[in-house]
Amino acid sequence: MRSLDIGIVGCGTAGPAAALFLARQGHKITIYERVTSPTAIGAGIILQPTGQAVLARLGLAEEVISRGERLDRLKVVRHEAGPLIELTYADVNPSYFGVGLHRGVLFSALYAAVHAEPGVSLELGLACEGLARAPGGRFYVVDEKGDRRGPHDLVIAADGAKSRFRDDTGLARAAEPYPWGALWFVAKDPKHVFQKRLLQTVDGTRRMLGLLPTGVGPDVDGKRGAVPLVSLFWSIDVSTVDAWRSSGFDAWREEIVAMQPDAEDVVAQIRGPEDVLLSRYHDVVMRPWNTRAVVHLGDSAHAMSPQLGQGANLALYDAMILADALETEDGDVVRALHRYSNDRRAHLTYYETITRALTPFFQSNYDVLGVLRDLAMPLIGRLGPFRKAMILGMTGTADGSPFREIDVSAVAKRR
Repeated sequence: MRSLDIGIVGCGTAGPAAALFLARQGHKITIYERVTSPTAIGAGIILQPTGQAVLARLGLAEEVISRGERLDRLKVVRHEAGPLIELTYADVNPSYFGVGLHRGVLFSALYAAVHAEPGVSLELGLACEGLARAPGGRFYVVDEKGDRRGPHDLVIAADGAKSRFRDDTGLARAAEPYPWGALWFVAKDPKHVFQKRLLQTVDGTRRMLGLLPTGVGPDVDGKRGAVPLVSLFWSIDVSTVDAWRSSGFDAWREEIVAMQPDAEDVVAQIRGPEDVLLSRYHDVVMRPWNTRAVVHLGDSAHAMSPQLGQGANLALYDAMILADALETEDGDVVRALHRYSNDRRAHLTYYETITRALTPFFQSNYDVLGVLRDLAMPLIGRLGPFRKAMILGMTGTADGSPFREIDVSAVAKRR
């Protein structure tokens, strides 16, 4: 395969994963990142079997998983009304499990690997704003000062849901912010109260509390953590955040404990609204995800609500499938990107569709949807095929059909 000069914009999840795969194929990689000193920040995510398989191919799975909390199931309960649904990984595959993980753990592992990988160079503190054509079908990456970087045979846009590159590629797409987001806080859990499951408590469609155990987290000042962490999430209409910060904080803390008494020690660690951060979400739709020499990965291509916890996993899978396509097409960029979009279509369309359909039943102002959810989900969860489809959706392994799964063991073993 001929060696390509590849520019990657963004050093979050998809960007560094793609850099590692492609550098190991012999390509020259430059990563452009607007942050001068990227650090391990963020709240909890779930590393699903798909993401675990990709990290196994990169040789990073053991390191990452060892810092997280193994999850056997998802449990959703209704406030003052009992269980809503419980989904167990082993019900579809005894080898499946999730990993509750501090986002910084995944970032630190990818970032350290990129630093150590020959053939990858990092341009930090460089805000990239767009593309410019170069001779021979190549592209320059243009920074905020108008300077051109490259040219590159292939440009990978992995700069997140607010990507500045979608307009330059001219692809059919929509990118809209969700009216709902999540407040989050990372707490210490020295008694290990929260373990082995993601616990969600819902009350209609306007109140949802999540508690995700995330292991010991990334190193702090060079030292590995020893105390388990738990991430608290609270669904909120973003238009009400200012009112919450100014007058609703104390009532909010009491509300959390009322909904989930086990969270009392977590809430006690929140000193004020300044300790709580807000995550906003976007709905990005793009078809296809590429032009002749530019491709979008991760949230740049398909940001969605976190209802199914697939963001980081889909980004990792994007990076792997892109590298496989380039290898299959022997470095022919045009053919490889066409193959990439074809290969990703079913998997991504499934998760975009399911996430878009489910979100209003958990985060919206439509109370009737909460009633319908509470009536339907326990019944659906008892029907074998539909229960299997729900668990496959949770694990990230639904291949586009609700009753078929991706063979992640084969993915993990491929080199």
